[in-house]
Amino acid sequence: MNVFIWIKNILILLLSLFFLIIGVNTLLGSYRINNPMEFVMYFFSASLLILVCLVGIIYFFCRVFFPKKDIINEDETS
Repeated sequence: MNVFIWIKNILILLLSLFFLIIGVNTLLGSYRINNPMEFVMYFFSASLLILVCLVGIIYFFCRVFFPKKDIINEDETS
C-alpha cells in the first residue's frame, strides 16, 4: 500500500513540474502579444496555472518531509 502512495506523490510532482514549464512558457509568450485583452487573458491564465503547479509541488514536499503521524486515540484501544 505504501508503494501506491509514493507512486501517487511522484506522479503529482512530475505533472506539476510539466505544467509549470508550460505555464512559464505561456507567461513569457504572453508578453509578445500585441492585443491588450489577449495579453490579460494569457497572463492571468498562465499565472493561475503556475500557482496550481506550485501547490502540487508544495504538496509533494510536505508529504515527503512532514509525513502524517499515526495518532492512536486512547479511547479506541480500550
